[in-house]
Amino acid sequence: MQMQQENKLYDKQQLRLGAWVAMLALAVSAALMAGCKSVQGATSGGPGGPMPVTVVKIQPADVPIKREWVGTLDGFVNAQIQPQVSGYLVRQNYGEGSQVEKGHVLFEIDPRPFQASLEQAQGQLGQAEGQLGQAHAQLVLAQINVKRDIPIAAQHAIAQSQLDNELQQQAQAEATVKLAQAAISSAQANVATAKLNLGFTQVRSLISGVAGQAMTQVGNLVSPQSVLTSVSQLDPIKVYFSISDSEYLALTRRAQKGGGDLLKASDKLPLTLTLADGGVYPHEGHIVFVDRQMNQQTGAIRIAAAFPNPGNLLRPGQFGRVSASTQVERNALLVPQIAVQELQGIQQIATVDASDKVHVVNVQLGSQIGNNWIVASGLQPGTRVITDNLQKLREGAPVKPHEIPLAEAAGATSTTNSSNSPAGR
Repeated sequence: MQMQQENKLYDKQQLRLGAWVAMLALAVSAALMAGCKSVQGATSGGPGGPMPVTVVKIQPADVPIKREWVGTLDGFVNAQIQPQVSGYLVRQNYGEGSQVEKGHVLFEIDPRPFQASLEQAQGQLGQAEGQLGQAHAQLVLAQINVKRDIPIAAQHAIAQSQLDNELQQQAQAEATVKLAQAAISSAQANVATAKLNLGFTQVRSLISGVAGQAMTQVGNLVSPQSVLTSVSQLDPIKVYFSISDSEYLALTRRAQKGGGDLLKASDKLPLTLTLADGGVYPHEGHIVFVDRQMNQQTGAIRIAAAFPNPGNLLRPGQFGRVSASTQVERNALLVPQIAVQELQGIQQIATVDASDKVHVVNVQLGSQIGNNWIVASGLQPGTRVITDNLQKLREGAPVKPHEIPLAEAAGATSTTNSSNSPAGR
């Protein structure tokens, strides 16, 4: 009897458990069906209506194409300061890293040996001048004797041999005068050299600019081979960069259209310098030098540009990016960078057709202009390009487009890139 009651109780529990399982299965199935309907409505314009999207109407425009190159900054003129005489440094007359003017005395070498050499040369000059005076006196005496004895010898009052001796003495006196004059010239040159060497004990800057670190110290023995410091002219400052063969040809052709060469047209080709911190330098530059040949190893040619540098903000050794508009793309079609998607190496753009439905097209991109791309092929003028909700769209889905200007879409691209960057996180 007890066994039968236990069996009935077990059967009731099994029935209740089956009922709970059936109810749970129905609930899960209903939730899945509701989710599918919700997704379908979001993507295909179900009960919620067409999805709102932002679009940009593509119109042709003339777009300047900018090229950018890595540049290295250097002084417009760099002068190595070396002494012209040997000696011991006794003084340094400038502050390292300070502005110096042309002719400023940077270093002084012990002048005493050179002062002594000057005084010796001046003494030798005095001796030569004294010898010249004696030679002149002898010459005058010989000339007087010859002048007096010529008529007497003609009257045979004196021997002819005496007149011949006097003529010989006159010639010797003239030769002595010439030797004395040569000695004076040599002594004068020695004095001038001694004065130069004495002046060279003051090592001066040959240009105005910023003086660098001293390469030697006071008390050291220096020679003409020693480099004491360097002075760089920084305003203007040079920026060296290299461009490819094709870019050089494009620049040259543009210059020739203006009736000149690249250097003559440099003022018509303003250069922009972007510094290492990302800031754009406020002063424009121009080309001042183009190398004579291409580098055969790199296939590039070196170009030097000059930029104004008030306040010496820029210094040699810095790096920057030099950019210039090298050509103009006529009737170019620009699309925002945010509107371009890539699928297995193929660039795609979602567009809105005349019936406000999504149509995905494959495109080929050209140059990048800021936050926009030039579309080389795949788009027609007047096409409406979708710029948001791209991951939620599918081919043929109805949408509700809201048109904005291209500049506004490009600004949105910049904001998106900034927020996605490590600095924006």
